[in-house]
Amino acid sequence: MFHPKPGIIEAGDILDEEGIVNLDRLINKIVCGDALEVLKAIPSDAIDLVITSPPYYRQRDYHEKALGNEKSLDEYIENLMRVFKECVRVVKNTGSIVFNLGDKYEKRSLLLVPYRFAIEALKREKVLLVNELTWVKLNPLPRQDPKKLVPSKEPFFVFAKSKDYYFNKDAFMDLPNDAGRKRASKTERKGERYFDLIETSGLSKEQKEMAREKLVETLDELKSGKITDFRMKIRGVHTPPYGGQKGGRKTQLEKQGFIIIKMRGNPMKRDIIESPVETIPGNPHPAIYPEYIIGELIKLLTKKGDIVLDPFMGSGTTAIASVKLDRKFIGIEINPQYCIYAGKRLSRIYQC
Repeated sequence: MFHPKPGIIEAGDILDEEGIVNLDRLINKIVCGDALEVLKAIPSDAIDLVITSPPYYRQRDYHEKALGNEKSLDEYIENLMRVFKECVRVVKNTGSIVFNLGDKYEKRSLLLVPYRFAIEALKREKVLLVNELTWVKLNPLPRQDPKKLVPSKEPFFVFAKSKDYYFNKDAFMDLPNDAGRKRASKTERKGERYFDLIETSGLSKEQKEMAREKLVETLDELKSGKITDFRMKIRGVHTPPYGGQKGGRKTQLEKQGFIIIKMRGNPMKRDIIESPVETIPGNPHPAIYPEYIIGELIKLLTKKGDIVLDPFMGSGTTAIASVKLDRKFIGIEINPQYCIYAGKRLSRIYQC
C-alpha cells in the first residue's frame, strides 16, 4: 500500500504557526476533536468523498459534547446541518457527501429523523440528492413491542455538489464469479415458474406452445451467459406496458400473448444493499456500520488515491475500508477512547 502509516493527532495540533491547515498533515490521520471545529479548518474543495454516520438522535450514551445529546429534535437537526454545511464546503465539485442516519420512536411514533435531515439539506445547501441507498439489515435487533414490526433498514443519502460528480457504477456491487452464478441460478429458478403461469393463462394452445419454446431458448441463453437476466409478461397475467407504439412491447403482447424482455451486460445496479449489522469483539463503539457497504460506496464514488473524510469516525470503519481500497482517509472523532481503538484497528491492517 502506498499510504503512510496512520496516526492520531489532537485537534489543537493541526494548525501551523500561521493558523493554516496543511492537508497533507491530515492524510491517513485520525484527528481527535470536535467534528465541526476540525471541519472549519480544512480547506475548501479539497475532499473527494465525505462518508459518515453521525450519532443518532438520543439513541446512545455518547460523549457529553457529542452530537446526538440534544434535548429536542429541532436542535439536533440544526447542529447536524452546521456539520453538513462544512462538508459541502470542503468537498470538490466532482465529489459526494454520504450521510447514514437512523430513526427514532418518540411517544410511540417514528420521528422520521433521516428524512427531516434530507429535506433540510436540500432546502439549505446547493446540493443534489443523487440516491437514497437503503441498507437492509439481515440480522436486525428484535423489538419487544407487540404492536410494531421489527425495524430492519436505514438510509444512506448520497448528495453531490454538482452534476459533475464522479460515479463509477460498474465498480459498485461488482459481484465475483461465484456470486454471479448464484444470481443466475436464482433467476433461472424464477424463470422455471413462468412455465406454470403459461399453463394457467388464457392463451390459446398455439400461443402457449410458442411461449414455452421461447422461454426454453431464453433459459438456455441465461445458462450460457449470453444474457444476465430476463422478465416475461403474459397477457391476462401481468400488467401490460404503458403507452407503446406500433411494433412495440404492448403491441407484441396483444398479438402473440407474451413478451420476453432480456437484460444483457452488467446486471441492474439498484439502490438497495443487504448486509448484516456488524459486531466486533472488544469494540467500545455501540453502533458500527458495515465495512462492506462503506467499501461499495467508496468504489462507486471515488478513484484510487482519492481522499475520503469521515467527520464521525467512531471505531474507524471508513478508514479501514479506504486503506483496503487504496484510498487516502481523514478521520475526525471526539471520543478519545474511540480514537485509540480505531488507531489500533488500522495498525493491524498495516501489519498484514
